[in-house]
Amino acid sequence: MAATAAGRRLARVSRQQPPEAAVAPQQQLLFAELRARPAGSSALARELLAFRGFGQRTRFFATVGGDGEGRRAVDTFVNEFWTSRQRQAHDLHEVSYRACFKPQVPAFFVDRLSRPGDVVYDPFMGRGTTPLEAALRGRVPYGNDVNPLSTLLLRPRLRPPELGAVERRLREIDLAGGGELPADLLVFFHETTLRELCALRRHLLAAEAQGHLDPVDDWIRMVAVNRLTGHSPGFLSVYTLPPNQAVSVAAQRRINDKRNQRPPRRDLREVVLRKSRALLGRLTDDERAQLAVAAAQARLLTRPADATRELPAGSVQLVVTSPPFLDVVQYRDDNWLRCWFCGIDADAVPVTMARTVPAWGTAMAAVLRELHRVVRPGGHVAFEVGEVRRGTVRLEEIVIPIAASVGLSPELVLVNDQEFTKTANCWGIANNRMGTNTNRVVVLRRD
Repeated sequence: MAATAAGRRLARVSRQQPPEAAVAPQQQLLFAELRARPAGSSALARELLAFRGFGQRTRFFATVGGDGEGRRAVDTFVNEFWTSRQRQAHDLHEVSYRACFKPQVPAFFVDRLSRPGDVVYDPFMGRGTTPLEAALRGRVPYGNDVNPLSTLLLRPRLRPPELGAVERRLREIDLAGGGELPADLLVFFHETTLRELCALRRHLLAAEAQGHLDPVDDWIRMVAVNRLTGHSPGFLSVYTLPPNQAVSVAAQRRINDKRNQRPPRRDLREVVLRKSRALLGRLTDDERAQLAVAAAQARLLTRPADATRELPAGSVQLVVTSPPFLDVVQYRDDNWLRCWFCGIDADAVPVTMARTVPAWGTAMAAVLRELHRVVRPGGHVAFEVGEVRRGTVRLEEIVIPIAASVGLSPELVLVNDQEFTKTANCWGIANNRMGTNTNRVVVLRRD
């Protein structure tokens, strides 16, 4: 962003909505006091206050969490701390998953709160953004998610094959069979495409059951999963929702009727190879070597985030994670088709989906207690939450007293505030409305 454009934006924000007006009443009580205070004692707080990476000054106030004796005021820093531009990270990150954060989020904290060789962990890893970015930056990647789909999305990118090996394997796999076709899926796929998809599915499930699933097959499965459905010819399906959301069969029928469309023929080999080129095309030899080292040390679990007994106590330097936000995202519904392809029973995956703030707080207390166990003294947790229910619930205010109660000291809150995002535009949501344009990160320290 040009400095002049950023300056105009800052002036406009200052005229229209001073920082004091953007915070809750209990935050306003402490704004004047904290604005005049010196920067926080931590190196990160000092850097945030001085940050001018995109031409804006950092705004500084307090977030207040809890009440009574548990009431705590935490220094809060607001700025554009990383770019809002799309596709600015490594190509290997270009794997879709619902509600995933940008790679710039873990990159920001990995660079500042860890060193090469340190363990960086995400207990809700989703598509694996934090472990992959950590690996690319010379850290040891640990990851966990209750959905086994997450490991299937991350593991192949920690040990990426050569493009030629992918092309040869795609030629070797017999895609002419497929057996009996699931008729309902013909609302998404042309019959020939579905036959190829079922043949590939059968090949991969058999290889896995026999213990023969090698990194090339692992990669092909990951790419096929991410090309199942979408809204362009680069996907295997007819036009539907973006690839991180699979609508129901009934909903797709309605989309087809409304658009007067029928699933076109897509060549599975061509689609998988094209996406593989995009992911692997700029991967360097040095990056391959670094990923190989990381993959050898990686730990990828499929567990509830509050029960990761396989991780040794005090083994983690930094956690960067984004837990499920109340009832905002229906992870099970979004991934039903991906789970089918991978042979996963989506209904058996115990995804956390709290409907109330107290229930969410109870679930997060258990997770934070486990993080206190695995993080070593002096380590940090960057806990990315967000505004939900049209900004009426600020989850950082819930996290602060809970974290303190389990022994994690709230050090600061970082609010990354940006202009329009692709998601906001897609859903017709105005900028800085409904929590779509801010990352709100509570930074905790294990004393």
